Amino acid sequence: MAGYQAINFRQKLDLIAEQWQPRVVAEMNDYQFKLVRLEGDFVWHDHKDTDETFIVLEGELRIDFRDGAVIVSAGEMFVVPRGIEHKPCAEREVKMLLVEPRGVPNTGDAGGARTAPNDVWI
Repeated sequence: MAGYQAINFRQKLDLIAEQWQPRVVAEMNDYQFKLVRLEGDFVWHDHKDTDETFIVLEGELRIDFRDGAVIVSAGEMFVVPRGIEHKPCAEREVKMLLVEPRGVPNTGDAGGARTAPNDVWI
């Protein structure tokens, strides 16, 4: 029998200690599903060639834009369109799932200390 097994988000999140360090849990075609813990402010950045999907599992995420903001609560998702500058912010820890193409840097072209290594599986 094949080794079919569901991915348990809670179990995988318990293995992640660091914040702002997305960890890959699955791939579908060229897209990766990444679990991450966040708290505090991120950096202003964009992704010129791809949309980015934020799915909040626990907590409340605010995504700032230069002309406004959106609040994404547990059980909700939001897609940031390609090329739109944004800055995620979490007043308290947020646990979420990111969906984006393989190889996309979490800070876009902005770089800096918050840039996480890609393709780290958990």
